Amino acid sequence: MYLPYVMMGQVEVIVGSMFSGKTEELIRRVRRALYAKQKVQAFKPLVDDRYDKKRIVSHQDISIEAVPVRRSGDVVPLVHPETQVVAIDEAQFFDKGIVDTVEQLANGGYRVVVAGLDQDFQGKPFGPIPRLMAVAETVTKVRAVCVCCGKAASRTQRLVSDKAQVRVGGADAYEARCRACHEP
Repeated sequence: MYLPYVMMGQVEVIVGSMFSGKTEELIRRVRRALYAKQKVQAFKPLVDDRYDKKRIVSHQDISIEAVPVRRSGDVVPLVHPETQVVAIDEAQFFDKGIVDTVEQLANGGYRVVVAGLDQDFQGKPFGPIPRLMAVAETVTKVRAVCVCCGKAASRTQRLVSDKAQVRVGGADAYEARCRACHEP
């Protein structure tokens, strides 16, 4: 039996601690897709306005245009039919529906590239990221450099006293640490 060609979607997840290069890797993949003349749309959570409200921006000031959305359910209606690649940054800030959103996009033939923190400041799994990793075709874990000892860092150390799991911030509030130097 002959089956017509169907564009296969896929999910790629990029995880790691703060300052590990997750956003830079997401931007690198987006730029490669654009170079290949693929149609790309990028999204970010509305709550992440650290550097720019309408751009995904790395700590190294590398950026791409993005659509800020309030919740995961806002993404699918905004994706154009001609889009081939959907990029989503800071996925840990979205509600748990982001997993269904990503699955729906991939099942619809889109290549979905997602980046986010896999652990919170206490070293615990962060929001929907573990489920996103489970449904992904590929998972890339990037690591930073521990500011205390210089070894590979996989944890995020919060520097301000705040017990809330979600607190948007940069180098003023967080630093990368290895397992040994991390103080939850």
